[in-house]
Amino acid sequence: MSTRIAFLKGHGTENDFVIVPDPENVIDLPPAAAAVLCDRRAGIGGDGLLHVVRSAAHPEARDMAAEAEWFMDYRNGDGSVAEMCGNGVRVFARYLQRAGYVTEGDLAVATRGGVKTVHIAESMSDSGSATGDITVGMGRALLPEDDVVVSVDGRSWPARNVNMGNPHAVAFVADLAHAGDLYSPPPYEPATAYPDGVNVEFVVDRGPGHVAMRVHERGSGETRSCGTGACAVAVATARRDGADPTVTGTPATYTVDVPGGTLVITERPDGEIEMTGPAVIVAEGEFDAGWLEGVLT
Repeated sequence: MSTRIAFLKGHGTENDFVIVPDPENVIDLPPAAAAVLCDRRAGIGGDGLLHVVRSAAHPEARDMAAEAEWFMDYRNGDGSVAEMCGNGVRVFARYLQRAGYVTEGDLAVATRGGVKTVHIAESMSDSGSATGDITVGMGRALLPEDDVVVSVDGRSWPARNVNMGNPHAVAFVADLAHAGDLYSPPPYEPATAYPDGVNVEFVVDRGPGHVAMRVHERGSGETRSCGTGACAVAVATARRDGADPTVTGTPATYTVDVPGGTLVITERPDGEIEMTGPAVIVAEGEFDAGWLEGVLT
């Protein structure tokens, strides 16, 4: 007899995810299984997978259980484990709200990048669906001083090295088309700057406090949005603009357009970064565990 496993599909500014609720961590999801589920032709399809587990039930999160009941066990689209996903945290919180585990207001979510604070705004659609924006406390950025250069199709640009719990290289360009197709990871130098690979953002100015970006996400290719990438872009832009809040004492807020929508990023004088944007659950259903096992054997 086959076993049916529940899943949902959601997105944050069109960065989309397969959601697998598993509070007690009893579902075996090795990297290959996550990759199959995220496959857009042979699986459900998504940029990544959100495995929803109680922190106390997961060996990587038990030491965070006192601070955060829920752990976002996040996987990239190729099945590889990632430290953090900003859009994913918002969608994760929206699922918890939909499932009745949390309500509007504040909650904490454990991630491999640490415990993140989340605020769910109170707003409902006419159909009763939750629609309020979700704000995530993304922590502080680290700014390694490495000189980094990224390249595409014979062009090269200096890039700002920003770590948001996961690594980013932010390059300012004249035209977003210069990023190429972003199917493959853009080459960077030196290789030692990112021993485990990197997310690469290409950025153009749209106006005061307003930029647009495209991104190659490590393990996923080009995605419609990247929350940690938008934060890295805002931090790099503030430094370029001479608006470092830790120096000026004034918060810096940037509107960041991504192909899938818009995010608003604020860096406070204490270095803490907040990201605000939408999160939507679009579908739910079940898949057959036997099908998944068959694909993997």
